[in-house]
Amino acid sequence: MTQSLPAHAPSAQDIQDILRGQHNNPFSVLGMHAGPTGAPVVRVFAPEAAEVTVLESATGRSVATLERVDPEGFFSGSMGRRRRPFAYRLRLRAGDAEWERADPYAFGPVLGEFDEHLMAEGRHEELYTRLGAHPMTHEGVEGTAFAVWAPNARRVSVVGDFNAWDGRRNPMRRRYRAGVWELFIPSLRKGTIYKYEILDVQGNLLPLKADPVGFAAEHPPATASVVSGLPDHDWQDSGWMQGQRSLTPTQEPVSIYEVHPGSWRRGDGDRVLSYDELAEQLVDYATDMGFTHIEFLPLSEHPFTGSWGYQPIGMFAPTSRHGSPEEFARLVDRLHNAGVGVIVDWVPAHFPSDRHGLVRFDGTALYEHEDPRLGFHRDWNTLIYNFGRTEVANFLRASALYWLREFHVDALRVDAVASMLYLDYSRNPGEWVPNRFGGRENLDAVEFLRGTNSAVSARTPGALMIAEESTAWPGVSRPVEEDGLGFDFKWNMGWMHDTLEYMQTDPIHRKYHHSQMTFGLHYAFTENFILPISHDEVVHGKKSLLSKMPGDRWQQFANLRAYLGFMWTHPGKKLLFMGCEFGQEREWNHDMSLDWHLLDDPAHAGLQNLVRDLNRVYREIPALHARDCAPEGFEWIDGGDADNNVFSYLRRGGDDNPPVAVICNMSPVLREGFRVGLPTEGHWREIMNTDATEYGGSGAGNGGAVFATAPGMHGRPAAATLTLPPLAVLVLTQEL
Repeated sequence: MTQSLPAHAPSAQDIQDILRGQHNNPFSVLGMHAGPTGAPVVRVFAPEAAEVTVLESATGRSVATLERVDPEGFFSGSMGRRRRPFAYRLRLRAGDAEWERADPYAFGPVLGEFDEHLMAEGRHEELYTRLGAHPMTHEGVEGTAFAVWAPNARRVSVVGDFNAWDGRRNPMRRRYRAGVWELFIPSLRKGTIYKYEILDVQGNLLPLKADPVGFAAEHPPATASVVSGLPDHDWQDSGWMQGQRSLTPTQEPVSIYEVHPGSWRRGDGDRVLSYDELAEQLVDYATDMGFTHIEFLPLSEHPFTGSWGYQPIGMFAPTSRHGSPEEFARLVDRLHNAGVGVIVDWVPAHFPSDRHGLVRFDGTALYEHEDPRLGFHRDWNTLIYNFGRTEVANFLRASALYWLREFHVDALRVDAVASMLYLDYSRNPGEWVPNRFGGRENLDAVEFLRGTNSAVSARTPGALMIAEESTAWPGVSRPVEEDGLGFDFKWNMGWMHDTLEYMQTDPIHRKYHHSQMTFGLHYAFTENFILPISHDEVVHGKKSLLSKMPGDRWQQFANLRAYLGFMWTHPGKKLLFMGCEFGQEREWNHDMSLDWHLLDDPAHAGLQNLVRDLNRVYREIPALHARDCAPEGFEWIDGGDADNNVFSYLRRGGDDNPPVAVICNMSPVLREGFRVGLPTEGHWREIMNTDATEYGGSGAGNGGAVFATAPGMHGRPAAATLTLPPLAVLVLTQEL
């Protein structure tokens, strides 16, 4: 630097701080300022240029060529006789190259004071409309506005190919009240890759960070964010969205097909399908099979494919593995127009410790807890969000609303809720910190969940929240105003564990485990339950659902058909992981397509036919769904016939709908002349027999109908004599 600076230049210290990337208030130095003579001065840091000229924006005329006051590229100059600030551009030269650009430091803030106020209080429910990277026209110039929360940083810069990843070139404006940094960079368009370069409070340079509110990301293993803005899609699902608001979900049929989009089906060369390809293939398959909803494993951007999305970093970015945010929007729109709802797994419980992510984002434990007894998940080697910090709760709540509002997602299934609710989750004594009352409940997480569910209910009418909660926490699906957590549904993990254990038992021993199939009815109506046979049950050495079943090949298929028949007629909504509907034989592998060639085998095709018909019957008959979550919807006919491995029960849908009788024979014995009590005399039509030949069964049954007469049994006025096929479920409906 020269010994003597011109009057229009800033202080030597300011220049050095800009050159070294240490200045925390670049707008006080760079851009246009009042000069000592009254004429404006312009100061520019442009290490890529040998010469910088200021042009008048309105006319394009040259006003002044700036003086290079430091050889590293700091330019400064007076605007001569002009006395007022004016709009300007810069012309830069280096060798034979010449180019023009607007000066980022000539623009005022993008964030308003009210935004700053709401962010500071953690009440900005549309946080994603302000934070992140938003292409826009600002003060008449096109470019991109960046904003990021980093309250403890000394300096934050936007870096990318556009500035040679040089953090000195685009340092951001600090908004002290909210701890947010912002910058409008002219000319940057959608598709630009970027990260944030951050100096911590001690001036240490942190690893480059992806945008926590980035809307798109590079394809992994690359880790930069991509300028995208809010999804731009012309939605065609207004009828669907309006219709969802008028439904009572507990009274509707809900049959969910759980899908990992990277392994449901693969394209040529074993590549994963794009969102657009899924819109073509998955939509047709789901509608053909009769599922009411598709549930996607987490689509939030995640660095490790093997986490299946359950260790996300981009809480606002659909993974780029399958395409752009707009492509994902088209997939949702296509599903809605086919009459299929969309559920997305959402993971607010924890985040991975990848250096480019949220971990110690500004050099401090910003999103996580400082104390590992509160902030580290030993099971997954991940970090736990600090739910008690208002800005963190606001960030996560805004993520939930983003998926529901911007992508028209119908429901979020919240992962690992139990790990959020308990401070001692997977911890030994002394490894956790009690709450202020000395208890194990995570009170901050409870309030976060209640607040999120309340916000979703208020701001996205018709959208649902579903909890994967594996304990007996009371009131998970009870409204917040009734001291519940406010979820709409809860996964019934107890039912799943008990019934699968029963089905894996050799039938000769099942009479000793009879209660595993009946115990769930003791608590079936304490919550609004979904019966989940999910991805977790067919991975990590647990074998495929078909392979869990005992016996020879015929008995394995018969057992699985019977189990699905029991599940579809049991109180509770349904969820089935992909591949289970046709009897995938090997464990799920996230790196491989499902084995669709198995459908060439009649046994597998028959199982698929059964699931298709179960969905049809479940949807068409109110008795099987209208009171899924009400005790009036279920009555045992005989739940105690352990010696025969037989369960029989009634499902009721209301006074205007005939009841349905279900008889489950979980023994490989054909039972003829079997008497079952029924509520009325007359014809009862056999609308489902899981042993039918079209499902791969033996074809034993009752010829499509039975006749109930007095005297009755099982406390019923009538009874019918049935043939119970081996390892099969019969469903009878009263003929009116």
